[in-house]
Amino acid sequence: MRHDPSRLTTRGWNGYSASDHRAFRYTTPKLRLTAADLDATPLLHARAIHIICSPTRCRELVTDILSRRRRSARDSDGSYSRPFIIWEPVPDRCVPDELLNCTNALPLVDICSPNHAELAGFMGSDGLDPATGEISAAAVERSCEQLLASMPLQSYTLVVRAGEKGCYIAKNGGRKRVSAAKSKSGGHAKPRKKEYVQGGLRPDTDMEALFAGLMQDEEGVVAREEIEVDPGIEKWIPAYYRREEESGSTKVVDPTGGGNTFLGGLAVALARGRTIEEACAWGSVAASFAIEQVGVPVLGVDEHGNETWNGVRVEERLWEFQGRLL
Repeated sequence: MRHDPSRLTTRGWNGYSASDHRAFRYTTPKLRLTAADLDATPLLHARAIHIICSPTRCRELVTDILSRRRRSARDSDGSYSRPFIIWEPVPDRCVPDELLNCTNALPLVDICSPNHAELAGFMGSDGLDPATGEISAAAVERSCEQLLASMPLQSYTLVVRAGEKGCYIAKNGGRKRVSAAKSKSGGHAKPRKKEYVQGGLRPDTDMEALFAGLMQDEEGVVAREEIEVDPGIEKWIPAYYRREEESGSTKVVDPTGGGNTFLGGLAVALARGRTIEEACAWGSVAASFAIEQVGVPVLGVDEHGNETWNGVRVEERLWEFQGRLL
């Protein structure tokens, strides 16, 4: 998409301490993609989109991508469909001062997936157990609870990647998003978008209008009869590779790329109609292939002509992992 023989990619350096704490720095200037770069490419109509950026840029990107997607569908007489949006907050913006911007970005995405340190950064902590220096599962759960409890009017999903502890799914109960097809199935005329009250509370604030504004969908329609209750989810999905309790050994060779590979597997599963729990299992298996060697997995073919990664069929590893989760 960017044709520049002298700059093929953005490059960076990863470093890990003995306790697996990660350090990162860019070694070349960043090549920033914009929504305009997706125009006239199949990527504009992808079924799932993974973005890595600050909370403020997340809102700008998602709004622009969806606008261009609608315009493209209209110009080609095609139907508009909303992609799954998976947002990974960029580490240097995971600070308490960005927490409000984070909550403002959540309504625009389907899944927010920070790692344990990035989530803790929004809350002003490191997310580690002070006694052991390891990732604290309790801190992950507490941070998710605090973040989602502040947004009770709608259901939001967090998938927190926590290294060898796996990932934690936190989805608060609230109003489910209703698809356009379902909301129009009743045959009612589409309400005209209203300019509802926004901003801070005042003694004369019209509370009914205020909450109606908060309940608008992206087209300005207020859902009333279509409201459904979401029970929410609080669940850990283990990592594929776990440290051996007796020896302390692990088959993880290099964790670089594990997070992105996890989210790639998760995105594919969601695009194929899997549940969030199933999608996280797909992500864990995908990540396992990325971290069991330095560099990328070795692509091969078995005696039956089936594709293998590092000599293993992906489907077989997924089936084995799903069996562990039963």
